[in-house]
Amino acid sequence: MKKFWPPRTPHSQSLIRTAGAPGSQLSYEPGSWVGFYCSRKFSFPLFILCCALILSPSVSAAAQNPAQEKVGNEPSVTKVEPPSWWIGLTSEVMLLISGHSLQANEVSCNLPTVTVTHTQSSAAGTYLFVWLKIATDTRSGTAVCRVTTPAGKTSFELPLASRSPTAGKFHGLSQSDVIYLIMPDRFANGDPTNDQPAEAPNSHDRTNPRAYHGGDLRGIRRHLSYLKDLGITTLWLTPVLKNGAPQDYHGYGAVDLYAVDPHLGTLTDYQQLVAAAHQQEMKILFDAVINHVGPNHPWVKNPPLPDWFHGTPAQHTNSATPLDGSFYGKNSSSSTNESFEALVDPHAAARLSKTLLQGWFVNVLPDLNTENPVVAQYLFQNSIWWAETTGLDGYRLDTFPYVPRKFWAAWHLALHRLYPNLATIGEVFHPDPSVTSFFMGGQKRYDGVDSGVSTLFDFPLYFTLRDVLLDRAPAGRIAEILRHDSLYNRPDSLVTFFGNHDVARLPSGATDSAGHVRDETQALKNLQLAFGLTLTLRGIPQLYYGDEIAMTGGPDPDNRHDFPGGWSDDPKNAFTADGRTPQQQKIFSYVQTFLRLRREHPVLAQGRLWHLASDDSSYIFERDSEEEKLIVAFNNSKLDRQLKIPLKDTPVQGAAGVKILLGEAHGKISDNQLELAMPPQSLTIFLVD
Repeated sequence: MKKFWPPRTPHSQSLIRTAGAPGSQLSYEPGSWVGFYCSRKFSFPLFILCCALILSPSVSAAAQNPAQEKVGNEPSVTKVEPPSWWIGLTSEVMLLISGHSLQANEVSCNLPTVTVTHTQSSAAGTYLFVWLKIATDTRSGTAVCRVTTPAGKTSFELPLASRSPTAGKFHGLSQSDVIYLIMPDRFANGDPTNDQPAEAPNSHDRTNPRAYHGGDLRGIRRHLSYLKDLGITTLWLTPVLKNGAPQDYHGYGAVDLYAVDPHLGTLTDYQQLVAAAHQQEMKILFDAVINHVGPNHPWVKNPPLPDWFHGTPAQHTNSATPLDGSFYGKNSSSSTNESFEALVDPHAAARLSKTLLQGWFVNVLPDLNTENPVVAQYLFQNSIWWAETTGLDGYRLDTFPYVPRKFWAAWHLALHRLYPNLATIGEVFHPDPSVTSFFMGGQKRYDGVDSGVSTLFDFPLYFTLRDVLLDRAPAGRIAEILRHDSLYNRPDSLVTFFGNHDVARLPSGATDSAGHVRDETQALKNLQLAFGLTLTLRGIPQLYYGDEIAMTGGPDPDNRHDFPGGWSDDPKNAFTADGRTPQQQKIFSYVQTFLRLRREHPVLAQGRLWHLASDDSSYIFERDSEEEKLIVAFNNSKLDRQLKIPLKDTPVQGAAGVKILLGEAHGKISDNQLELAMPPQSLTIFLVD
């Protein structure tokens, strides 16, 4: 989802104390996130900076000596984050305790194998950070920890468990996968009792495009067989975390990073969905929003640390402030909120990208200060908790460029130490591959940083496909964008797509002033061609829910209609063949057939791609492996086309002939030349003999 940011405040953390009496020596654990940030894994100047931040003298006197602060009530604990942990998973865990009057003199736990190494309280005592070491010989159970303060004592509990077997979990992605993007609230209603939770009155209204509609996790689980039958291998759900307002049905305004939104179900529902998907040999991607939280998150009014965010509600910068396009010689009107050029430019001063990294997304969503090691450790542990609790297979990383690359490098390095196969997909919403490729993992650029991300969404190809199909741009633009694959170290792993939850659906790409599709026949033809290209070009394809039945919709929120049949009172049920219109069934069968071909001919997913011919209206390419060779012929012209393509010095030179696997074009090989007769606006796949 497109989002928002504020300016960085001076780092003024409360003191981190070792367990014991006030005034104990400050320390950090080498195995902690703080230690990681302050180690020599980064530059020595950064080491000095981190230590300077931790030892900042700008803390209040009350924070330095909580006993001097006046406390008017007994201490109490209202929340513990993370709510549970695992023995032997990490050498340390940092707890964020919420409550009242938590200016601790001492924290101790009842288990001898659980040691409090240091604590840190907020000046007002509403938060207490506690760092614990959990010995590997700790038994499963619950650690009860006592907090002693000048005003009294309180306690909290932390359930500890042995790790469950990892077999059948954390699968990651492969080139053979096909991803299906679902907005849970708009897919299917499996539990009407959670449509309007008691804590969220007046939030459910199917007539309101910006309210909750009742879709949930049980609804998705009940339709896994539909997705399996279609040919889907991986589900990407938009965020399932608890959000704070009816208009946050999309999931990108989190108010609790450890809770499932009650409109969608419970943590158990999510765990059962992951388990059921794995039983169907399907994978689950968790949509992680590291960059920001929702404006209604309790932290916004009362942050755990003064510099928990970049800025405050009253004073922050806006990440959507564009860099004038003329700066890089473009038309100023072409400026977008995604002006990432300054981030990848080795000559750009820091001020040119400061708002992107520190501003509140679309000036609304509070920007987390991931440069603060305590914030970084909190976010990293949150990612571990969701992976370990659910067995998920990967993370989709929202607003990826808006988070500093050094954070991503540390996050990925630590995550992959625990889960080597876990996949991550970064969102870099930009049409220029020279920009998007900068963020790819497994490589370092001018800043010396490897982001560590497994792969990226191929936004440059997305923009190209839309231009070719909707605006009749030259078909050769496809070859042109693929030419830039040399900028990526793993271009075959890029996630290709032609639609998602942030853009108008492709059939509605050409509408009149009233929002109606001008030519429905042409819209369906464009949709078929978009599927054909996305499922035959290199990369891991991602489909958007409902595109397989030609759902229409303009810009957000019109592109987020309910899936027909997901609600018991829907007049039509497109989850079944009998419930689909002839038009819906035509597109569904087309997609299903293409996905079956990808399974039967792995070369479509894993083979190398070669250009054979390219011009204004056609693009002919080959997918090649040791086992087989396929040729794909795309004609975007509204006229028949006859082409003769020399095959000498190509991977298919000397081929005896071709036969059609799918499509309506005719082809033959004669004198080492491929002769094609292609119908208007068609895509045909040939098997090479």
